[in-house]
Amino acid sequence: MDPTTAALEKEHEAITKIKYINKVQLGKYEIDTWYFSPFPAEYQKESKIWICEYCLKYSKLEKSFKYHMSQCTWRQPPGVEVYHKGSLSIWEVNSSQHKMYCQNLCLLAKLFLDHKTLYFDVEPFLFYILCEVDKVGAHLVGYFSKEKDSPDCNNVACILTMPPFQRQGYGKLLIAFSYELSKLEGLVASPEKPLSDLGKLSYRSYWSWVLLEILKNACGSLSIKDLSAMTSITQTDIISTLQSMNMVKYWKGQHVICVTPKNVEQLISSEQYKRPRFILEGSAIKWTPKKYNPRPGPSRHSRSQYLAG
Repeated sequence: MDPTTAALEKEHEAITKIKYINKVQLGKYEIDTWYFSPFPAEYQKESKIWICEYCLKYSKLEKSFKYHMSQCTWRQPPGVEVYHKGSLSIWEVNSSQHKMYCQNLCLLAKLFLDHKTLYFDVEPFLFYILCEVDKVGAHLVGYFSKEKDSPDCNNVACILTMPPFQRQGYGKLLIAFSYELSKLEGLVASPEKPLSDLGKLSYRSYWSWVLLEILKNACGSLSIKDLSAMTSITQTDIISTLQSMNMVKYWKGQHVICVTPKNVEQLISSEQYKRPRFILEGSAIKWTPKKYNPRPGPSRHSRSQYLAG
């Protein structure tokens, strides 16, 4: 690592060595936390905090939390609903317009992310909030953030499914949505690296399924460039995924896809590459690309220290 990154890593390790908040009450779920999060000092002395699942205001006393809930009029995230299918909805939240909500979301997320979550400077990012909707309101399931203007063509900066909803297919739905936005933008994109361990598993599983679905129905020859254009997945991510399935060879200075229909069928029928529980419905997306004026910010190294993989 370069000296700046090394210094930030050392500072991060010192600050986050001790986890203070052990539990968080979010809606009907009492959730055990995993990591340190930089809540204000007076909250770090509490073993449990209460968070409004709608506006994300946090309280250190249950009494204060109950009073807030009796007064809170929010029943869904702020911003614009950009996807709705069945009981699932996704809202786009512009951090410039709803800064406090986005900061509170990042503080909550950091309780479950080991490293690099943005919390003090959210304005360069858009947040996409996935919720389960019932007659009571829209309940937070997970989210991802993305830079309004990414010089590296990253379509995700931070992604998290809340612990009560993990391993149920919601993460892959968020990933699929991020790639649909990239397609609408006409971009080939990738999540910001490094990914967390859970992130690596989710992305590799998603990429594998997408590529196998295309190869299963392919009539003629396809190149890695073709696959990238069709999916908005970068060629690097496609190559690493195909290599993990032993479906690509390096021949005469280039990567060549080596696959038979039998190989594809065997992989699709295996437990490792099962169909996602939730399939994104493209017609249910109500979103158009927007142009944002980039503003000066921290250097790439210093900013990335606060982005979750």
